[in-house]
Amino acid sequence: QDSGDDIEDVSLFDADDEASRRAKKAKLRHPVASFFHLFFRVSAIVVYLLCELLTSSFIACMVTIILLLSCDFWAVKNVTGRLMVGLRWWNQVDDDGRSQWIFESRKVSAQGSKASSEAESRIFWLGLISCPMIWVIFAFSALFSFKVKWLAVVIMGVVLQGANLYGYIRCKVGSRKNLTSMATSYLGKQFLRQ
Repeated sequence: QDSGDDIEDVSLFDADDEASRRAKKAKLRHPVASFFHLFFRVSAIVVYLLCELLTSSFIACMVTIILLLSCDFWAVKNVTGRLMVGLRWWNQVDDDGRSQWIFESRKVSAQGSKASSEAESRIFWLGLISCPMIWVIFAFSALFSFKVKWLAVVIMGVVLQGANLYGYIRCKVGSRKNLTSMATSYLGKQFLRQ
C-alpha cells in the first residue's frame, strides 16, 4: 500500500538535469575564443621550454616563438578581449599626425545583464596576467644564465604580452585615471587597514 506521503515529484526524462547541463555549458559563451586566448600563449611558453630538446636550430625556435607571440597579441587585442570581457584598445592617428590611444569598455545593457560570463572573465584575466609574469621570469633566467641569444626572444614575449596587459588594465580602470596614483591609493588603503 502506497501512502500519499511517499510520493516524490520527479521530472520526466531528466528535464531538470538537462537544464543544469545547459547552464553549465552556458558558462563559456565563447569557447573557441577562450581556447585561442590560452592556446597561443601557452604554446609559446611550451615551445620556449622544449625548444632545445626538440631541435638544435635556434632560428627555427625563435621564428616559431615569435609567430606564436604575434598571433597571441593579435588574437587577444582584436578578438578575445572584445568577446570575453567586452574591452578593446587601439591607437588612432589624427589628421594632424598626433597619435591617440583609445581605451573602451562595453556598456552594461538596459536589463543589467553582462554579455560576458564570469568563467570567461577569469580565464581572460588569469591568462593575461600570469603569462607576462612567466616571460619576466624567463628574462631573468636568460640574463643570469648568460643565454644572450634567448634574451631577445624573451624580451619580445615580455613586450608583446605586457602591452596587451597594460592596454586591458587601462580599459578596465578607465583611460582618464593615472595608474600610478591608483596603485598608490590602493596600497595606502591596505597599509591603513593593517
